[in-house]
Amino acid sequence: MSATLALARIGFAIAALVVMPLTAAAADAFKEFKQLDTTSKMPKLNAFMAPGAAKPSNSELREVAFDAKMTADGQAVQQGLSWYVFSPIPGADGKLPLVASSKGGSADFQLAPGDYFVNVSFGRAGVTKKLTVPDSGAIQKQVMVLDAGGIVLNAVSGSDVRIPPGELSFSIYSSDVKEDGTRGLVMADVKPNTLIGISAGTYHIVSEYGQVNAIIRADIQVESGKVTEATIQHRAAKITLKLVSDAGGEAIADTAWSVLTSSGDIVAESVSAFPTMVLSEGVYTAVARNKDKIYQRDFNVTAGQNSDVEVLLREQPQEVQEPLRQEDQAVPAVQQVVPQQASPAEQPHPAGKAPLPTYEQLAPGESGTSMD
Repeated sequence: MSATLALARIGFAIAALVVMPLTAAAADAFKEFKQLDTTSKMPKLNAFMAPGAAKPSNSELREVAFDAKMTADGQAVQQGLSWYVFSPIPGADGKLPLVASSKGGSADFQLAPGDYFVNVSFGRAGVTKKLTVPDSGAIQKQVMVLDAGGIVLNAVSGSDVRIPPGELSFSIYSSDVKEDGTRGLVMADVKPNTLIGISAGTYHIVSEYGQVNAIIRADIQVESGKVTEATIQHRAAKITLKLVSDAGGEAIADTAWSVLTSSGDIVAESVSAFPTMVLSEGVYTAVARNKDKIYQRDFNVTAGQNSDVEVLLREQPQEVQEPLRQEDQAVPAVQQVVPQQASPAEQPHPAGKAPLPTYEQLAPGESGTSMD
């Protein structure tokens, strides 16, 4: 992956990025890899033989030992590996037949002389090489270099507010952007504080807090043989909406809610007495609908400050502030009448007295005669 893309991180927010060498502590972290929990070494497996082929005797099988390393000068990985040995001759379905497999750490295989493809993977990192097993002579241990590292992701709200793991998820994408503007998905729904084995390179990380609009993106570099720990800072907070009769009162049931941005875009809707949602930092309008009446209130969301937003019943809605949707237009709007001053002819007169005639009543309409 391009080193230039690793530097193009403008507009992304990362609160902390900690990189540790693959020392004893990092090695322990790899041993605790949560996605693969197997023994460190599997029994030796015999080679797969095509139907109709003569089964080789034990004297014809050759033992081949395999190790996998994160870097060329690193230590052999002892847990979390997946090994697969394939025949190079495609089967009837066009796929390469699987000869043998093993999970754990280093592996030993009993293979008949011939050619094979061997693949080893650690999490999302993997490498494949061609292997030739000779009929005779010594066979050296096969060492495969994964050129991989590890990544552990986490996030906070505001400066240091811990986010519950169940409300947080990550997606890992390739840093390369395709012609249509999309990126290749490497791994989805990654849980926080989980060690992920991955090939060295730059990755585009998308962190989602809640299910509305709290989304942060960042580019992170993963180096071979190192564990990268990244903590992403969300500028968001958790908000609970309530329609109440008095401040601090009980939430009124059967209330439908809409949350709008300052530009009038709807970002969330809910039908609940007190819905809770995560919103990114900014200014919003809460609109509550209850018994054919609409109430609303503007409120601010500050990063890391979870709070309740109360809308009071006595805060009668300004129904004309936000246009109602088609289904809401059946609610009669309140029309404000501005009093105007009456003309002299419309002024009230004392009871029992006839009003004086006006000039228009005395003047001839169309006769053209003069009053003189």
